[in-house]
Amino acid sequence: QGKPLAEARGEIAYAASFLFFSAGEAERVYGQTVPASASDKRILVLKQPVGVAAAITPWNFPSAMITRKLGPALAAGCTIVIKPAEATPLSAFAIGEIAIEAGVPAGVVNIITGDPATIGREIFRHDAVRKVSFTGSTEVGKILMDQAANRIVKLSLELGGHAPFIVFDDADLDKAVAGLMANKFRNAGQTCICSNRVFVHERVFAEFAQRLRAQVAALKVGPGTHDGVQIGPLIDDAAVEKVASHVANAKSKGAKVTVGGDLVKVPDHANRFFAPTLIEDANPEMKCFSEETFGPVVPMMKFSTEREAIDLANDTPFGLAAYFYTSNASRLIRIAEALDYGVVGANDAAPSTAQAPFGGTKESGLGREGGHWGVEEYLETKYVSWGV
Repeated sequence: QGKPLAEARGEIAYAASFLFFSAGEAERVYGQTVPASASDKRILVLKQPVGVAAAITPWNFPSAMITRKLGPALAAGCTIVIKPAEATPLSAFAIGEIAIEAGVPAGVVNIITGDPATIGREIFRHDAVRKVSFTGSTEVGKILMDQAANRIVKLSLELGGHAPFIVFDDADLDKAVAGLMANKFRNAGQTCICSNRVFVHERVFAEFAQRLRAQVAALKVGPGTHDGVQIGPLIDDAAVEKVASHVANAKSKGAKVTVGGDLVKVPDHANRFFAPTLIEDANPEMKCFSEETFGPVVPMMKFSTEREAIDLANDTPFGLAAYFYTSNASRLIRIAEALDYGVVGANDAAPSTAQAPFGGTKESGLGREGGHWGVEEYLETKYVSWGV
């Protein structure tokens, strides 16, 4: 996929964590008994596997996005059909081989590759498939919702994000800079929860920008297999064009590119390496403030008040992840509650974990992955009224 080798190894550990956690959750799929209003009745609530599940996964985390769906499906008792991204099918095949080695019975884990549109239509057309989990763009998610409506297929969607990153004037700037660097430049900015808009209080903007410039400029760009590389290539030419267009648009609307802004030539490799880029004096009229860049570009703008920061952060149809840094406990609660996002990092820029519910609001998706919430997505709740 192109990410630096250290990140790729980290992804494998992250992928394994979903299987490990789900194995424990398999023992905790509980039903309930509910007191009835009549003495001659008993109420039982059963949890049963939904049936055959399908997982449609993206290229940016070709192992972890599979196991985040596979683990809960198996824990719930479902068989699963996995459709990996066209660009990264080999990770899926490797997971399939591991499933065989682990003794998973034939037919429980199935992997298919080919034309996405054709496979997608067949998944939603087939009567056996009762659950579909998709991670990808909002545009494709809407198409899948239309297809799911024909048979009322149970659907989970983890879609596009447009994450804000807010730095208040009482924040620990060292931690905020470190958090932004780790969050934004992981996988060259090609993750759905990467910070896409950075809002810094006007009183600390200059100092924050100065610290950030030095660290962004120091990032090493190159092939992911080379020692010390921190920024690998973008996935394809279309991704390069989008990132370049966002930078050009920001410059045309008055922003200053203080670090990067161009492609980096890497001998013997495709022209897909984009320099880590810092854009200062950005504004909401720029493309990078209305569209997810999905690349190593940090647009920053100033804000004056808490209310302004919240309004700027929420001014988007997306609601996957948001981040903010503050040392004020009361403000922390206020901002966490006010941000219209499914995942909020409060003084934390790396919130993803197998134990917690991951998912978005608004056009960033439906349902949750992780924790017992992820297993629930693959279960049906059956009510039994028992006359005694």
